[in-house]
Amino acid sequence: MAEEILARIKDKFSKKILRVFEKSPRRIYIDFDSKDIPQVVSFLFREMGGRLATATGIDTRKNIEILYHFSFDSSGTIVSLRTLIDKNNPEIESVTPIVKGAEWIEREIHELLGVNFRNHPNLKRLLLFEDWPEGKYPLRRE
Repeated sequence: MAEEILARIKDKFSKKILRVFEKSPRRIYIDFDSKDIPQVVSFLFREMGGRLATATGIDTRKNIEILYHFSFDSSGTIVSLRTLIDKNNPEIESVTPIVKGAEWIEREIHELLGVNFRNHPNLKRLLLFEDWPEGKYPLRRE
C-alpha cells in the first residue's frame, strides 16, 4: 500500500518533488518547495483520503523545517511532507483553509518558532503567557 501511495504522489507531483526518503516500509518523507505545500496537502487530504496527524516545526539553525505528517490509517503508512523556509523570514502559506485540523498546530508553531502562516484565520497566542516578550520564540536555538 505504501508503494501505491508514493506512486500516486510521484505521478501527480514528479516535477515538484525535491527528494524522497523511505525511512521504513511504511514511513516516507517527501521534500517540496514551500510554495507547493498547499497543493500537495490538498491532494493528500481531499483526493487520497490522508488524515493530517500533526505538523512539526524544527529550527535547524540555518532554516526552519516544517513537516506535515499524513496518516493513511488502513495501511499504517505515514507520509511526511517536508519543506525548509528562510529563518530570517519564516513564512509559509497556511494549510488551515484546506485542513481545518491544522489550525491549532500552526498556531503552536507560529508561537514557538515565529513562523508566519499566511492566510491563517487566527494566529493568536495559544500556549505562552500574554506578557511573553514579542519576537522571542522558545523553540528557536539562538
